[in-house]
Amino acid sequence: MKVPSVTFRTRVRDESVQGPNPYRWQDLTSDRLFECKRVVLFALPGAFTPTCSSTHLPGFEENYDHFKQLGVDEVVCLSVNDAFVMHQWGRHQGVEKVLLLPDGSAEFTRKMGMLVEKDNLGFGMRSWRYSALIDNGEIVKLFTEPGFCDNAEDDPFLVSDAETMLGYLRGSEKAAA
Repeated sequence: MKVPSVTFRTRVRDESVQGPNPYRWQDLTSDRLFECKRVVLFALPGAFTPTCSSTHLPGFEENYDHFKQLGVDEVVCLSVNDAFVMHQWGRHQGVEKVLLLPDGSAEFTRKMGMLVEKDNLGFGMRSWRYSALIDNGEIVKLFTEPGFCDNAEDDPFLVSDAETMLGYLRGSEKAAA
């Protein structure tokens, strides 16, 4: 399955921008992000939320170099949050390696079939938790948390973690040898 074709609205640092907020808008297409690259993408319900902040994102940030050693070009964290929230979350978390990708309008998440209602938590529409290995725009492996549904009673975090993806990559590496 090919990743959906969408345009993400991102903010990038630009020293030519005057003032206390030296950032400018820059569109990033999914085609450009995933084309001719091997990418680990993981999606989560929201920036600044407990599991996402304490375990999910930190696990991928801590293991970033291991992913690179296994032939991954980029590790991307996607959330249905805007660029400003993702930027501040990254600063708060001390993220230096993982690309934080805002899916503010949830277009990518919806087209992936991973958009769920989380009104029971006051979140509105959010991404279900998952991780994917994407090679040149094609989804090679997808780890989706169990219990996919709107207004889920719990927030499972069993298979979309960094360790599960690393285990898969290590197994793929052995199989190729």
